[in-house]
Amino acid sequence: MITPHETRLTSFAAGGGCACKIPPGELESAVQGLVGTADPNVLVGLDDGDDAAAVKLDNGMAVISTADFFTPMIDDAYDWGRVAAANALSDVYAMGGTPVTAINLVGWPREVLPLEILREVLRGGMDVCTQAGISVTGGHSITAPEPIYGMAATGIVAPEKLMRNDAAESGLPITLTKGIGVGVLNNWHKATGEVSQPAIDSMTTLNKDASQAAVAAGIKAATDVTGFGLLGHLWKMCRASGISAEIDFSSVPLIEGAAERLAEGYIPGGSRRNLDWVREHLDVRADLSEEQLVLLADAQTSGGLILIGEVPGYPVIGRTIPQSGGEATVTINA
Repeated sequence: MITPHETRLTSFAAGGGCACKIPPGELESAVQGLVGTADPNVLVGLDDGDDAAAVKLDNGMAVISTADFFTPMIDDAYDWGRVAAANALSDVYAMGGTPVTAINLVGWPREVLPLEILREVLRGGMDVCTQAGISVTGGHSITAPEPIYGMAATGIVAPEKLMRNDAAESGLPITLTKGIGVGVLNNWHKATGEVSQPAIDSMTTLNKDASQAAVAAGIKAATDVTGFGLLGHLWKMCRASGISAEIDFSSVPLIEGAAERLAEGYIPGGSRRNLDWVREHLDVRADLSEEQLVLLADAQTSGGLILIGEVPGYPVIGRTIPQSGGEATVTINA
């Protein structure tokens, strides 16, 4: 049995954080045609791969339901728990909702890793939920070959305030509420053991304030940036909404240190797969290197929100435009 002080949690996972997701092309192939039973109360379901489900209740409100879990992307158990909880709650915030409760989802190699490490993971998740103003009300655990942690989260939203990924209109600014590059920084951390505090700070920051600001600004279309990267999630939104988008590379904020680690070659395999998946839908009009394009597709964990419209206090990285030729594309400018 390994002791907590000897543990590098990332060494127990083939991939880490949202970079361990099934590649987007493979996932879409697996779920193709699975749209479920028609129900007039379902406001957002399986159709466009949105961040969560939204179902209308008898009292006129809607319940938001989502789940998210992954293997460790950082070695500190407490911080991993915090990141996983913030990431799970992000799906509720991405739809303009307010979380009301969460339950733990755990897979644990209990014959290898002591349960006191798991306790630290759970403590991190609980502390972030406390910060969000909700309680952790239960959970489910299994024995597993890799450590896995996440949450199923439930929220509520007034249907008229619901933000969704198929409601984007052309001619509007595109706002991004967090910098990108945590996938690169987490890959560097796994390879070297060095800790990027800016990456941890970003991943453990709730999207609560950004969501509330977006709802107050009247935003109707949003999604969060996680495992499919900025390009992947933006293109999915464009496809669902029947529009295209232009982004300016120089306007996209980066997490401190991401550019340097990128130049050193710490690129996650998941980020390269993201770029390969979305490449045919890109129109690159800037002199960007392959590495810079990978950065735009970098698999994020607990990333920020893409908001269609301008929200005070957050950077505008581009604009939405009409489709050309009946296909959604993302144009990248310098």
